[in-house]
Amino acid sequence: MVLSAQDKDSPHARQALETLCRAYWFPLYSFVRRQGQSPHDAQDLTQEFFARLLEKEYLKSANQEKGRFRTFLLVALKHFLANEWDRQHAQKRGGFTPVVSIDQDFAESRFAAEPAHQLQPDVLFDRQWATSLLGRTMSQLLDEYVASGRAKLFELLRGCLARDESALTYAEIARQLNLTEAAVKMAVQRLRARYREILRAQIAETVASPEEIEDEIRHLFSTFGS
Repeated sequence: MVLSAQDKDSPHARQALETLCRAYWFPLYSFVRRQGQSPHDAQDLTQEFFARLLEKEYLKSANQEKGRFRTFLLVALKHFLANEWDRQHAQKRGGFTPVVSIDQDFAESRFAAEPAHQLQPDVLFDRQWATSLLGRTMSQLLDEYVASGRAKLFELLRGCLARDESALTYAEIARQLNLTEAAVKMAVQRLRARYREILRAQIAETVASPEEIEDEIRHLFSTFGS
């Protein structure tokens, strides 16, 4: 996906750019907020960062040999905040052409809900990246189940993904769906397998090789133990 976004001549470039922006805007916004910026200024800064990223073709310097794309973005954002942001732009709030849709109310409610306010901004950025990634994975999984007419099955089984203690028992799920417990167990196994497939596919879009996927998955879950 990153390679497609780098190539302006690619017919998939715009879609790849939009996907990357949607995937990373909140971790970046959250990082800017942790630097002491107000909600409005953080929104302006995030928008302007994406605008610079695209207009100046910074993505061309995202060399897959130099590390993860999320790391490249964070370093680029730090450089932008330190050296390239004209503070006078803050007086022209609302003058930017939006690059990615930022719902201010949603952003702030999500930002305020983050309990780990004592974490270093870099660590929090990784955690927000992980949370966003897991959220997109769950959303895609839900869409697939809804599209195939299995929305009720998904709602009853979703608690089994993380082995949530509050999740319904297999016996209760079987009763509600008029299935056997063995059938429910098989459905849970399929749900978990599909979840892993989607997660791996999401990660594969921003790493250089299949070997790096497992490293990213380990890093993803390690962020919640920080």
